[in-house]
Amino acid sequence: MFGRLRGLFGAKARDSEAEPATSSAASIGGPGILAVSGLRKSYGGRTVVSEASLYVRQGEAVGLLGPNGAGKTTLLRAVSGLLPWSGRVHFGGRDLAGAIPRDTVKAGISHVIEGHRVFTQLSVLDNLLLAVYDLPRRERAARVEEALALFPEIAAKRHERAAALSGGQQQILAVAQGLVRRPRLLMLDEPSAGLSPVLVDRVLVVVQRLREGGTAVLLVEQLIEKALAFADRVYALARGSIVLEAETGEADLPDRLEHAYLATAKSPIAL
Repeated sequence: MFGRLRGLFGAKARDSEAEPATSSAASIGGPGILAVSGLRKSYGGRTVVSEASLYVRQGEAVGLLGPNGAGKTTLLRAVSGLLPWSGRVHFGGRDLAGAIPRDTVKAGISHVIEGHRVFTQLSVLDNLLLAVYDLPRRERAARVEEALALFPEIAAKRHERAAALSGGQQQILAVAQGLVRRPRLLMLDEPSAGLSPVLVDRVLVVVQRLREGGTAVLLVEQLIEKALAFADRVYALARGSIVLEAETGEADLPDRLEHAYLATAKSPIAL
């Protein structure tokens, strides 16, 4: 079953009609610390995300699944203020309309972008310090040491340029940049990219500790088994629309995911 889903998702390994979304709680004023309602984003007249609605509660982990090009990355970038959008996004009761990345970071959102996005000409230490540039000096130092203690692979190279790190180590550094802010919401876009299975598990263990402290997590991940094991709920996105919402403990979830994607794979998917 998961093998067929991996094929539909176009997962990248290292070393009928879609089921409608069932949630009505995604409306603004629902239970989520993050509430997205009717979010839309287009590029050059092409709709990439269409009327997407979801919510994430405090301390909850939510997976956002879907094939390559379904609009998952676009949705996360819209929430974090990297892209303009229409619709409604509220975080912690605050309307994020018109918010830019600086605003969402100050509100408590950390977005770990897909693809090892670090400053390669800066040291590991400076990359982490830059992530908390707006905090008092003593607090910055404490946060950085806290993050480095979680990942000895990069702690041992704190004074080396990020360009000297392996791809997997750069991904760990990108995750650490998100953690160092102690966010209220951590959005992770493909955190497993370039990581060995052991390191993927370590990252998820660290993120789980944040959850236990009340941090909410919105996870985009192509390793379906990992996502379903980690998350409390999942949304499935296809052709820019939410086509399924479910608790991860539901016994028929793999079948429902497969049905959703087989039904939408017949038509071109948004980029």
